[in-house]
Amino acid sequence: MANFKKPVKCSLVDVFTDSAFKGNPALVCVLDEESERDSEWMKCIAREFNAPMTCFLVRIAQSEVVLSDSAVVNPRFHLRWFTPFAVEVELCGHATVAAAHHLFSNGLVRTETVEFSTLSGVLCARKLPDDQAADNTFYVELDFPIIPVSDINCAGDIPAVAKCLNGASVVEISRTAKGDLFIVLPSADAVVAVDPDMDEIKKLSGKGMILTGSAPSQSGFDFFSRVFWPKVGVPEDPVCGSAHCALAHYWHKKLGKCDFVAYAASARGGVLKLLVDEAKQRVLISGKAVAVMEGLVLV
Repeated sequence: MANFKKPVKCSLVDVFTDSAFKGNPALVCVLDEESERDSEWMKCIAREFNAPMTCFLVRIAQSEVVLSDSAVVNPRFHLRWFTPFAVEVELCGHATVAAAHHLFSNGLVRTETVEFSTLSGVLCARKLPDDQAADNTFYVELDFPIIPVSDINCAGDIPAVAKCLNGASVVEISRTAKGDLFIVLPSADAVVAVDPDMDEIKKLSGKGMILTGSAPSQSGFDFFSRVFWPKVGVPEDPVCGSAHCALAHYWHKKLGKCDFVAYAASARGGVLKLLVDEAKQRVLISGKAVAVMEGLVLV
């Protein structure tokens, strides 16, 4: 690999939290040009920093951005995501929030909306004020596609899943449109208590496993969840934004409502606000973020 002399700016951002060392970390690297670094370099950086997700941003020239129906040109960036196993993924919610938060916080965009060109198409992120906060914290709202959850109950998978979850009681098993297992447990407490066997999860089909359960009354939340992707180097995703594209779809059908406050019940924890737009088949995912480190990649 060639030695690159020009430093690359990077930032480690904790996402879906307003407190450092909680939520889900993502490393954001900002490149000046598309050709500045190749995919192999990006994979090396993802392995080196070992964050749950590492993303890379490159600004797209305004002249290359096609006008929308409103004839408003928002800043647009190429955005790619890599896991610690150097696997490039099609969609990552928390690293998209991290990327948008970095751009907004550092004055790299002057609009309240930024667009990302990704393997999942063009994704939009908006900066929303927090009217309840005395400081300058803000939400980042993502506009993501719904990931449908099948109505077919995969009861035949219960023995294998129960083995993965060390005997935890399972209420329902289905699959998302991406092929991942979607498992409903009896309660939020059951979701928190699960101690899964990662080796057994790797034997199952699909990329990973999403667990969920109804939140306790008076908790302020609608549902809890935990997400596991051991096949791509993320045993437990502390707070998975993209999984909530499926979680929002499931709980929308289950509860007959469109807006939710969700709790990701990993050891780090995280809070997401969700709004389902069934007509457009979109989910608006909102969360806060905190930058905990900024620096330069020197190689």
